[in-house]
Amino acid sequence: MKAMLFAAGLGTRLKPFTDKHPKALAEVNDKTLLEHNIKYLQRFGIYDVIVNVHHFADQIEQVLNDNKGFGSNITISDERDAVLETGGGLLKAAPYFKNETAFVVMNVDVLTNLALDKMIAAHAASDAMATLAVMHRNSSRQLLFDEHMLLCGWTNTATGEQKIVREVLSLVPFAFSGVQVLSPAIFDMPFKDKFSMIDVYLHFAQAHVIKGFDHTKDIFIDVGKPESLSKAGELFG
Repeated sequence: MKAMLFAAGLGTRLKPFTDKHPKALAEVNDKTLLEHNIKYLQRFGIYDVIVNVHHFADQIEQVLNDNKGFGSNITISDERDAVLETGGGLLKAAPYFKNETAFVVMNVDVLTNLALDKMIAAHAASDAMATLAVMHRNSSRQLLFDEHMLLCGWTNTATGEQKIVREVLSLVPFAFSGVQVLSPAIFDMPFKDKFSMIDVYLHFAQAHVIKGFDHTKDIFIDVGKPESLSKAGELFG
């Protein structure tokens, strides 16, 4: 199985570190987030990984070269010209996943002990186009699911904005963990250039199966802010 790590973002929440470095090279217990997640994928037998780069791309390439990909076969998806967000970044990397029946995509700035093998198995056992790791946790942006964990919508609790794509009696909010297992049919998306994967999931959820995988009891941290780096050090010591 192959995977993609989203590492192209500007990491503005991690300033001042990201004024001179990419967020992928922020360190937790003397290891970069990039190394943590490459080795996380290795624990589930995934050694073929594509990494998209934009912000301080040269630094990421240098670290990967100096460390021989931390033991994995790394391909670079070069977004130096323009950062494409998550959707555009994945679409640009589509040729890498040719002939794959399923693949993993994750944000480089999340750390978790999610049992990825169980999530992959759940995806394979379903007819889902995408399986999204989700949790009950505080977040202003929440995905909305029905009782069968089918994606039905999205909401921003801070602004009150809401997008409902499936009308059901009861909606349950979950925060997205930035980890997903996808089937190649996802590349039939009617979007191009710069866009978010959330828009892709909401589009397909109208007529296809986009499922949530609840891993609420797992350890998880979004390492997007300086204070979360020290917290991550405690959780993943």
